[in-house]
Amino acid sequence: MKGFSRPLLRSAVFVAVAASLSCAGLTPAQSAPAISSASPAFREVTDETGRAVRVPQPVNRIVSLAPSLTETVYALGLQDRLVGDTVYCDYPADAQKKTKVGDTINPSLEQIAVLHPDLVLVTKGLNHLETVQSLENLGISSYATDPHSVNEISSSTRKLADILGAPEAGASVAREMERHLADLQKRLAASPSKRVLFVVWHQPLISVGKHTFIADALRLAGAISIVDSEQDWPHVSLEEIARLQPDFLVFAASHSESVPSTVEALAILPSWGMLEAVNNRRYAVISDAVNRPAPRIISAIEDLARQLHPDAFAEKPESGKGKMEKEITPRNQASFAQSFFLLAGLRKDSANCGGRVCAR
Repeated sequence: MKGFSRPLLRSAVFVAVAASLSCAGLTPAQSAPAISSASPAFREVTDETGRAVRVPQPVNRIVSLAPSLTETVYALGLQDRLVGDTVYCDYPADAQKKTKVGDTINPSLEQIAVLHPDLVLVTKGLNHLETVQSLENLGISSYATDPHSVNEISSSTRKLADILGAPEAGASVAREMERHLADLQKRLAASPSKRVLFVVWHQPLISVGKHTFIADALRLAGAISIVDSEQDWPHVSLEEIARLQPDFLVFAASHSESVPSTVEALAILPSWGMLEAVNNRRYAVISDAVNRPAPRIISAIEDLARQLHPDAFAEKPESGKGKMEKEITPRNQASFAQSFFLLAGLRKDSANCGGRVCAR
């Protein structure tokens, strides 16, 4: 329990999601089967933080306190049981219609109680321990997830589905994730990994540590982060990045309309011209799904793999007259600039979030 986020880590960055499950060929599970009325009143389980939880049976009313958990509930086909979520839960679009209980850091306990949830879903890396304790004091059960790799996201989805009484839906979603990953690894087997810098924040420059699920997603996409840090969200110097010279810069996209629309702006920012990847415009922009430990992360992994290793996705010629590559739509330069400058524009709030991406 002590690993939950503390109050000093305030939410500062939240970027809208661009891609959908269909980008990766993933589809939400069908509506989950009804839970038998003969089920016991409570089920004793252990959540992913090692905490013992008494889960009311059946679980018919769910409140989600993290965008990733809201996405997972929808992927499992359990959205009809979701009675509330946070203001940051924007995907899929229907999630925005759910009753809002505040943000992820300071949700309204009063609003949650009014919804009479059977179970509140939280995630260790984003929600506060104090929130969990307060819910417990109100007699409201909460279940915490804590995945640190893409495989753990898959297994976490299975576990959560079982807790919610829909094990078949969880198994189906997890199998689909694993199938896509297996196919991707076959495609990339002969492709050397690209050395990349994943930019979480602009100033100060923040990337991802090697034990995060984002770093694991990069590896599965045929990339390796040049930042070798034990910290989850390390601050790195641009001078050190210039010494290491990544092959590509990787950004999560945004749809903000208030930021500059040209990628050329990056090259004229102080010190960024030291990077060959900037001067040669070698960058990749992927869905913000990469920031959320939910099944849809597969779409972001596949998108990044296509951008870094287009040859691995070349289609075989139909007539046998030679190789014919499948056309890959280039990344829109405006989207790249939007992502970059949104990070730059919000840097004044970075101290409130500890430099972390709080969209999970």
